[in-house]
Amino acid sequence: MSHETNLKEADRKIFKTSLDDGLLDIFLAGFVLMFAVAPFLSRYLGDFWSSAIFLPFWGALYLLLRWLRVHVVNPRIGTVKYGLVRKKKITAFTIVMLVLNTAFLILGMLAFTIPSDSGWRFILPFGAMVLILFSLAGYFLDLNRLYVYGLMLALAAPVGEWLYQNFGASHHGYPVTYGFSALVILLVGLVKFITLVRNNPLPPEDLSLLETNNG
Repeated sequence: MSHETNLKEADRKIFKTSLDDGLLDIFLAGFVLMFAVAPFLSRYLGDFWSSAIFLPFWGALYLLLRWLRVHVVNPRIGTVKYGLVRKKKITAFTIVMLVLNTAFLILGMLAFTIPSDSGWRFILPFGAMVLILFSLAGYFLDLNRLYVYGLMLALAAPVGEWLYQNFGASHHGYPVTYGFSALVILLVGLVKFITLVRNNPLPPEDLSLLETNNG
């Protein structure tokens, strides 16, 4: 029993290490940035295209981060092959996220069919959805900082609306609150990535290969 517990703990630590390079945080920051910038574009592109225009940006960011993982991270810490228990947990996470996102999308579409003069009708449920999604992601991926990100992003819309109603912040305060959230997440990701690179220098054989390729 103790041996099995030790294996599970080792698997958990290895998995957390594989996600502790900051690249996931940087990608999340790029996604959150959309909520800060899109309000400025909606006036010219409309609500749909002001968000859809970010798809190429996300694609380019994903390719860049994948390149960094393959050519910068993996040579330093190696690649990870997950065990059966971890694979099952990831599969469960994927299914839960798919079901919840689909349900939230349908609820969101139905909400827009209900007339209301209060913007809080959308803000509060949206914040609850974000908190639920990030909390589940934090649980399944064993990443405690996702709980903090979820709380921060769940509060972004209500705080932005409060800034808008009390201080006249533009675009319901979203550029301020989501911009701040994106900056915090980005800084966490960059610190983790830089720390990993500094603390894990390339092995001598990889340095020789790099010098040969650059020469």
